[in-house]
Amino acid sequence: MLIQFNFKNFKSFRDEATLDLSATNLKNYSERVVKIGKEKLLTLAAIYGANASGKSNVYDAFSYMSNYVVQSFMFGDSDDEFEFNNELTPFLFDEKTIKSESSFEVYFTIPSDMSGKVYNYGFCLNKKEITEEWFNVKAKTSKESRRIFYRNAAEKELDLSGIPKNNRDNIKIALDKKVLIASLGSKLKISKCKLVRDWFFSNELVDFGDQFTNFFMQNRIPSNFINDKEIQKKVVNFLATFDGHIRDFKVEKISNTDSKSQLDSYTVSSLHKMIDSDKMAELPLSEESDGTLKMFQLYPDLQKVIEKGSVFFVDELNARLHPLLVRNFLLTFLNPKINKNHAQLIFTTHDTWHLSSKFLREDEIWFVEKDENGLSTLYSLADFSDDVQDGNLKNYEELYLVGRYGAIPKVQLIDFLGGNSDE
Repeated sequence: MLIQFNFKNFKSFRDEATLDLSATNLKNYSERVVKIGKEKLLTLAAIYGANASGKSNVYDAFSYMSNYVVQSFMFGDSDDEFEFNNELTPFLFDEKTIKSESSFEVYFTIPSDMSGKVYNYGFCLNKKEITEEWFNVKAKTSKESRRIFYRNAAEKELDLSGIPKNNRDNIKIALDKKVLIASLGSKLKISKCKLVRDWFFSNELVDFGDQFTNFFMQNRIPSNFINDKEIQKKVVNFLATFDGHIRDFKVEKISNTDSKSQLDSYTVSSLHKMIDSDKMAELPLSEESDGTLKMFQLYPDLQKVIEKGSVFFVDELNARLHPLLVRNFLLTFLNPKINKNHAQLIFTTHDTWHLSSKFLREDEIWFVEKDENGLSTLYSLADFSDDVQDGNLKNYEELYLVGRYGAIPKVQLIDFLGGNSDE
C-alpha cells in the first residue's frame, strides 16, 4: 500500500508536496482503516481543486515517477538529453527552480508481505542525470531504517551495501547517469530492485482528461473477455450494479481479408431483453452510453488492483459519470468486505457531491490551490481542526463552495461585449 508520496519542483508545485494516506486519529469509519505493522492506512484519497489549480499535476507527478522507474533501464548510451526526460517540467516561474533538480519519493508496503516492513524509495534528477537515488527498508520492530542502496552524483557516492555482493559489479558496469538503480537492478533480476519496480508496475494509472488515453481505452476489453464466458458474466454483473439492462454480450470474429495480418478482429455487442419477449436485442457496444462505456473501460484496471491490492490513480474520475456511479465506484474501495486486499484509489475530481462526513473521512479529502504566483499547494481537510470533529456530521460541500477551504475558482462575470462587469 502507498503510505506517502512526496514530490518537489514539478510543474506548478515548486515546494515539496505530500500526499499522505496515513489515517489520522479520527474515530469515524474506523472499519476502513487498514493496519499493517505499525501503520494505519486509508484506501482512498479524493483530490479537489479549481480548473488549472494543479490537481492533475499530482497525478502527473506520480505518473512521471512510475514511468521512470519502470522504463529507465532502457535509457543511456547517449550524451543527449534523453527523450523521456524531456517530459520533466520543473516549476517555470522562478529562475532558481528552472535549473534545479526535481525530486520524487514514496513510502510503501508490499501486499504479500505480512511482516509490516515499510519501504522508502526516491530519486532526484534534472534534465541531464539522476543526481540522487535512495532505497531504505524499516522493519516493524526497528526504530531506524536500513539502507539498501544510495547514490549521489555530486559526491560521486555509490553505496550498494544492501545488494548481494555478486550483483554489485554488474550494476557498477551497466549503470548510466540517466538510469535508476531500481530499474536496472530489476532488469538484472536483483530481487530487492525488482521489488521496487514491481510495486510501481502493479499500480494502474488512468487519465480521463487526456484525449489519447480516452481513444486508447475505447478499444480496450478485459483480459480473456473474448473467449471466456465467465469473464463476460463478471462484466455483466459489474455493469448490473448501475445498469441492469445489459444481460449478456455477443462476440463475433471478423473475417480477416488481409493475409499479412496475424491479428484477429472481433465485434462486441451488448444484449438487452426485449419488451414482452424472451428474445434479446443486440446493440453494438460502441453505442452504449458514455457512462456505461467508461465503466466498461475501467473494469480491467479495477479488476487488477482489487486482486493485487495495488494503487489505482485516476485523473478526472467524474468525467462522463453520474455522481451515483462515482459513489458506487468509491464504495468498492471503501468496503473492506469487497476490498479484501486493501487496494487504494486516488482520484482527482470536480464533483463536490461526496464532500460530506456522511460518506468520506476528513483525512480522505484533499485540496489543491494555486496562488497568484502560479504556485500550487496540496493540503488535507483534516488540517482544518476547527471543522473536524468526531461524531459531528457536516456537509463540507457547502463550506467548500463558499471558500472555507480555498481551492475554488475565482470567477468574474463573462462579458462578451466588453462592458463594465460591475454595472
